[in-house]
Amino acid sequence: MAACASEDGRHFKAATRHTQLIPLETPGLPLHQGCRPAGMEASLSRGSPRFDQLCLEQVSALSDASDSSAAEEQHTAKARRYSGAFNDAKDATAATADSPLGDPSWTPEASASLYNVAGWSDGYYSVSEGGNLLVKPQGDEGPELDLFRLTQAAQAQGLRAPLLFRFLPVVGHRIAKLNAAFRAAIDRFEYQGAYNGCFPVKANHDKALIEAVVKHGAPFNFGLEVGSKAELVMAMSQLAGRPPGTHLVCNGFKDAEYMELVLHCRELGMNAMVVMEQYSELELLLRVCRRLGVRPAIGIRAKLTTRHNGHWGSTSGDKAKFGLRAREIVAAVNRLAEEGMLDCLCLLHFHVGSQITNIRMVKEVLREASCLYAELVQLGAGMRYIDCGGGLAVDYDGSFTDSAASMSYTLQHYANDVVSAVQEMCIQRGIAPPTIITESGRALASHHSVLVFDVLTIPECLSEQRVEQEEVVESIEIRDDRPLTKQLRAAARSGKGTFLLMTFKEVFENISADASALREAFNDASYFKDEAVRAFKLGVLSLEERAQVDTMFDATCARIRQVAQANDLALPDALRPDAVPHSKMYHVNMSVFRSAVDSWAIQQLFPIMPIHRLGEEPCVPATLADLTCDSDGKVDRFINPKGGDPLPALPLHPLRVGERYYLALFLTGVYQEVMGSIHNMFGSINTIVVRSNDDGATGACPAAAAAGAEAAMSDDASSTSTTSLAALYAADGGASCALQAYSFDAASPGESIAQVLSRANHDAADMLQTVADATAARVAAGELPPAAADRLLAAYSARMHGYTYMA
Repeated sequence: MAACASEDGRHFKAATRHTQLIPLETPGLPLHQGCRPAGMEASLSRGSPRFDQLCLEQVSALSDASDSSAAEEQHTAKARRYSGAFNDAKDATAATADSPLGDPSWTPEASASLYNVAGWSDGYYSVSEGGNLLVKPQGDEGPELDLFRLTQAAQAQGLRAPLLFRFLPVVGHRIAKLNAAFRAAIDRFEYQGAYNGCFPVKANHDKALIEAVVKHGAPFNFGLEVGSKAELVMAMSQLAGRPPGTHLVCNGFKDAEYMELVLHCRELGMNAMVVMEQYSELELLLRVCRRLGVRPAIGIRAKLTTRHNGHWGSTSGDKAKFGLRAREIVAAVNRLAEEGMLDCLCLLHFHVGSQITNIRMVKEVLREASCLYAELVQLGAGMRYIDCGGGLAVDYDGSFTDSAASMSYTLQHYANDVVSAVQEMCIQRGIAPPTIITESGRALASHHSVLVFDVLTIPECLSEQRVEQEEVVESIEIRDDRPLTKQLRAAARSGKGTFLLMTFKEVFENISADASALREAFNDASYFKDEAVRAFKLGVLSLEERAQVDTMFDATCARIRQVAQANDLALPDALRPDAVPHSKMYHVNMSVFRSAVDSWAIQQLFPIMPIHRLGEEPCVPATLADLTCDSDGKVDRFINPKGGDPLPALPLHPLRVGERYYLALFLTGVYQEVMGSIHNMFGSINTIVVRSNDDGATGACPAAAAAGAEAAMSDDASSTSTTSLAALYAADGGASCALQAYSFDAASPGESIAQVLSRANHDAADMLQTVADATAARVAAGELPPAAADRLLAAYSARMHGYTYMA
């Protein structure tokens, strides 16, 4: 009993602190007239027997619970973006557009630092002086585009969010950077071989992207890699007519039809190399070659023993899905020698896994693979190529560490290690240096794609919140002319809710300007909120009283923030902008399963940030919930600019009434589109393709482009033509030299509801007819007016052919 009294007394000692009050002139939350100075109610002084006895009497009917403050003390926020106070609203009108929240001295540079744009963008994105996000498709040296203005122009053209922007010049720039890095490495190590890259089309099958890879890769003899018959058919049409010798690496499971098509590619002049993933494929290839009379170019995928520790580490090792073991490689060499085709074996392929975060793993892999290549040469194979596969990582969080969402090496470092490892092998074994091939998909295409979506959550009216909080605070009466002890006893007799609210108000009124006191006040508030939930479950607290406790909790947290900001004090951990317990959930106009599937499937982290209002401090810790009815349809793990564990909340801006708030998801250019599903029948999204103009800066000046806006818009207000989109961008203030460098192709509308339904074998015409027949029957029976029937059918038809996402 004594222990119980001590524990319960500890709860309410914290609740009834009587320290010196600091006068606060806080609009909307005035101090109650009943605030008492320090020392009042000596009979309730901390630690007194009378206090402990009273607390024990009053809490005996409530459920016993452990002190939540211990859990709060254990809570640590990891790698916070900044340590300043959570800046709450300054007054009741702070939600208006001309009275922004947060630190008024906040700058766009501060936002760029907060979201670590320089770290993950690799020079393709930055923040403008006006607080909008800029895109630099050609890198730092090229013209820039304002992503927010582009989004506004697309909306004016009838292309609703969510929007996918595909900046194809980024791909060309990435290809050039990759080849420049290998060129520098080849020169540095005096390597006598060559480098030719290949893009793995499985990363993204989009036609515009593949065409951009082929176009920008042509000067570097950049090829493609495929892994299925469908991908081979696509690549064959893309490379047909190209200069002879363009590399086409053919991986994946193969049947006779696959093998036959590879050999036909060779007849068209492509350097199509069929890679043996399984030993059984060799006999199949030999039969097809005899039938067609075409000699193949053969590669062998080796099942290396070296593995990396990342998500894709199982790609290599003895249990790997693809590749030949050492004895199978020797058997394949002997079989080709029997057929007189050992000279056809020209390529060694290996792939240790995607997203290799540490360069040491690259070195280890190259040592093993280089030795294997040299052995094949000495066995008499006509080896000319060593294909390192993929693995070149992307720094998703910008931390430059070896965390799963980052990389601890540079592109040049990667090229140097690949070239030097192969060069060392060639010198030691005295063999001719091979052409080095890499299959970098993630590193080449991730940066080119940006998903822009709007927030659907209705903005909260802060003035209404303040009024509600004030009303609840004022409704809880604590009188100065009666001892607090008697008031608490009376409250307990009135009910558990009354007692709980009175003790809660004691916490609220006695918040002092001291960091430890702020932590204690928050711990007490958290305890009372949890106690209210327990009492509600026991049936001793009404719904209205529980709602009042919630309001008191919000008011107390707001007061703590105000005191901390006014006195430059540190906030309790749980109230910091990136803390989980009190983060807000922003519902957003997108499907995680459609556009960011890896976020759900493998907990991949992607950079997310607003594309406007970056001149204002983002002071709302938020998580994102998508449109689907699946509880997994959310984003609650965010990049940590310092590396390590993900952050549990993302600092965003308060929403404004009547104003759309746009966010963007970056580095989604690979795998997200090809692996996305139509969960809840949310289909593909409106896509805008940005290309570079081949004629350079020969276009009209920005003023001329802006002048043509009216004429372009008058032709067809609903058109999504290149001219009108560029004109709208110019008219909206986005005119710059960028309009001379880039063109906009908005010819890729997202799927309509009818198109998505057709994937499940539903026929739009049949569905429309069924609803029309049912409507006509209702009209004939006099149960539906004809005018209402017309409205019903019009709405149903419009939705059938409309966008699957929210308006």
